[in-house]
Amino acid sequence: MKEPIRVRTTHQAHCNDCSLAPLCLPLSLNMEDVATLDAIVKRGRPLKKGEFLFRQGDHFNAIFAVRSGSLKTFSVTDIGEEQITGFHLPSELVGLAGMDTEAYPVSAQALETTSVCEIPFDRLDEIAIQLPQLRRQLMRVMSREIRDDQQMMLLLSKKTADERIATFLVNLSARFQARGFSANQFRLAMSRNEIGTYLGLAVETVSRVFTRFQQNGLLESEGKEVRILDPIGLCALAGGSADR
Repeated sequence: MKEPIRVRTTHQAHCNDCSLAPLCLPLSLNMEDVATLDAIVKRGRPLKKGEFLFRQGDHFNAIFAVRSGSLKTFSVTDIGEEQITGFHLPSELVGLAGMDTEAYPVSAQALETTSVCEIPFDRLDEIAIQLPQLRRQLMRVMSREIRDDQQMMLLLSKKTADERIATFLVNLSARFQARGFSANQFRLAMSRNEIGTYLGLAVETVSRVFTRFQQNGLLESEGKEVRILDPIGLCALAGGSADR
């Protein structure tokens, strides 16, 4: 079994230069405050597809911000089954769930070549005392994670397979758009099986739904490439609005 990859400090882009800074950092931080945070951030070589950032049960000592690529987080059940708990895109934080027990309750694994910023939590905790804007940003991130968990519980308990996958695609679309990418054409880093595991569906069901969406003119899909043809219709199926 391969060991988790530990991020090692290298001379790379800083927070002030990062195009993701408006998503990752509080807008109210001034240049001096950003420099204070930047001083504790560790950046290292990218993770290759399949490499672990950390494993379930590892000691919690840092949180991570995705700079490029994507990660999945998952836990392993008592019978050895993998339960995916989330997919993480650039600017999103990973590892906050380890604060409570001081151990990561999930594993984080690269879905593709992925770069992260490692933020030692003890140093972050010290800086957050000095920078209330940063502390509020962390609270917002944790609040968003709670909300997302609640929405996922609703998704799995109330919605049909078509509604689950439509909701998943609409959510991804909005997240890609927020990062300056196309809202209607993007690549899925995760497999159909991983989508099914996340949404509580068999891989065969996921494939059938994608085929049905194509037949109904909602999207085009070739391999992992997806092009949404009818965003209004897809949003309606998901139970939401096409407004972003």
